[in-house]
Amino acid sequence: MCRLAAITSSEYFSPMENVLALETMKEGHDGSGMGIILKDLGGEFEEFKEFPVLSGICSESGLETVDKYMADHGFQIKHVWSPSITEVRGIHKRDYYFAKVYQYPESYLDKTIPEKEDLLMRTRLALRKMGESDESIIVFSFYPDILSIKEVGDPLQLSEFFGLDNSSLKAKIIFAQGRQNTNYAINLYACHPFFIQGYASMTNGENTAFVPIREYLMSRGFPGYIGYNSDSEVFTHILHYLNRHLGYPLTYFKDVITPLKASEIGMRDDREALNLIKKSLRMLCIDGPNCVIGFNPDGTCFMVQDSKKLRPGAVGGLKGKYALMSEECGIDRVVPKRDRSKDIFPMKYDMVIIPPGAEEVRVWNQLQG
Repeated sequence: MCRLAAITSSEYFSPMENVLALETMKEGHDGSGMGIILKDLGGEFEEFKEFPVLSGICSESGLETVDKYMADHGFQIKHVWSPSITEVRGIHKRDYYFAKVYQYPESYLDKTIPEKEDLLMRTRLALRKMGESDESIIVFSFYPDILSIKEVGDPLQLSEFFGLDNSSLKAKIIFAQGRQNTNYAINLYACHPFFIQGYASMTNGENTAFVPIREYLMSRGFPGYIGYNSDSEVFTHILHYLNRHLGYPLTYFKDVITPLKASEIGMRDDREALNLIKKSLRMLCIDGPNCVIGFNPDGTCFMVQDSKKLRPGAVGGLKGKYALMSEECGIDRVVPKRDRSKDIFPMKYDMVIIPPGAEEVRVWNQLQG
């Protein structure tokens, strides 16, 4: 099993809080990788919120390729961040880790947000393809106010490697996953959290319905539904497909991946819509065990379980700061002074939702709708 550590706050905080939470849950990950995604950036990125950030890793030749491609396509660099690397035994250092802030090409300055998002996605996919054969270019995200870091190794050691304890990196929403390698080779594209056009998710579990879900998504004709080095990446794409393309409310993500029985659907006011959704999107039904934590573009964070409820998950905190963790001890590390009696352990019908700003936590029950 992997371990998940997500924090949403009204104030900027360091990703070290997530790393230390992962350390308290260390028995649940084996050091085969860590991924971190930061949303609503502070520190040196706070003034660049409207500009896209390209996050990734390059070899020396790959860096030249990236810089040439971006310049040729009209992107202008506004800011560059690169971690202060400390050599750590057991961690293989690659040539160049980076997060680069760009100005949009001049021809896109007055375009709509969907048009800009399409450009950013196509650019990310082009760069990924150019570096995929030799890993000279690895890109995790290209989107405004989002920064991603991933590498193979133990989370605490990687935090030392990247100098996160002394870094200026801060954000109001940070997701981190300590990976336990199971079915796949160690590949950074298989490392959670996954991201696409404002949506992110990370998962603890095994998605045994992966193949039919992958085939359905790839049949939609959307160029971003590719890769799938991990069976969990489909959760991010399902969320994106339902909320962005179909326009469904966030709670319907739960209804689609874990559909109710016919007798249970009959209890809901929207029973006619649910019956149609269950029939038309049955290929997106999961067969766990999975605990999924995610966020959407406006910064709403959530946790859901599959129907089997065989992976741990807990949510707790205070007004202004909540933690969504694999284990309660992770919450203890992040928000030790909370009222523990208010901690939430979502069961198979529950979707825990924390709106932007982390002012409150809600539990939406699937049976009641």
